[in-house]
Amino acid sequence: MLHVEKFVQAIMAHEELMHDLRRVRSLQLPQCYIGAGYVRNYIWDLLHGYALRELHSDIDVVYYDASDLREERDIQLERQLRELTGNAKWSVKNQARMHLRNGTVPYHSTEDALRYWPEVVTAIGVQLDEEDRVNICAPHGLHDLYQLVVRKSPFFTDADYYNQRVQKKCWQEQWPKLTIITA
Repeated sequence: MLHVEKFVQAIMAHEELMHDLRRVRSLQLPQCYIGAGYVRNYIWDLLHGYALRELHSDIDVVYYDASDLREERDIQLERQLRELTGNAKWSVKNQARMHLRNGTVPYHSTEDALRYWPEVVTAIGVQLDEEDRVNICAPHGLHDLYQLVVRKSPFFTDADYYNQRVQKKCWQEQWPKLTIITA
């Protein structure tokens, strides 16, 4: 996968993200990653030459466990992470049940669920293995992230929602080098 080495180096250089990845690893959830804006925005900041700005509204933790679909479990995990860190931004979602909310076919894994996220550049997750190696879940690759291109995921079918979402996010105001492709 193109850009993997520099992506891994960037993740390892982000001290707070590494701490958060260790915290999430300690939960021992299957196929578990931190993803979306926390990762995407950090890389965009690097590519724009900005200092670390933490411009994410939440810390998305995604995992896949078809044996326990209770939303209460996710709420309890969020509470645990918030108490541990003092940070209210934690959002935990079991991707094995998210197809119900999203109106799609059931997902088969975290990677499969990420395929259906609205933007290619948002569908990226990272985790740490037991040896502190960074593992990447990026079903659409890292190319768009490093080319500063925002486009609709080929698996996300609601073009109107995608267009409204990227307009509402005002990403180009924060990162002027972005190219946003409307659906």
